[in-house]
Formats: sequence, structure tokens, C-alpha cells
Amino acid sequence: TTAGTSSTVETTFSDVLNSLNESQLNADNLLTQLANGEDVDVADVMLATTENDVNFRVAMAIRDKLVDAYRQVMQMNV
Repeated sequence: TTAGTSSTVETTFSDVLNSLNESQLNADNLLTQLANGEDVDVADVMLATTENDVNFRVAMAIRDKLVDAYRQVMQMNV
């Protein structure tokens, strides 16, 4: 079960990172279009930027929890 759990955690974190990457690319693309004077709705740019910020914060929270769990495991006596 440990290998299955590890695989699930790895897959979940990988999915979160992929989502974060896509969100970042979308926000960057919209910001670049806005900076180039293209016809982009400012609300869409703000929404994409905010979505990326939330995704980043979620990824960091997950990372922090994983690091805490790792530290707890390393402190266990075997």
C-alpha cells in the first residue's frame, strides 16, 4: 500500500504542478498581449493572474505539507 500511496501522491502533485504551469503560461500570454496593445479584455487578464496566484499558493501549501510529513517520518524511531 505504501507504493500505491506514493504513486497517488506523486500523481496528484504532478497534476497540481501541470495545472500551475498551464495557468502561468495563460497569464503570461494574456499579459504579453495586453502589453503589446492587442485587443484583450483587462478583466480576463486580471482573472488569469488571480487564478495563477491561487494555484501557486495551493502548490506551495501542498509542498509545505509534504515537507512537514517528510520531516515527521525522518524523526521516527525505527
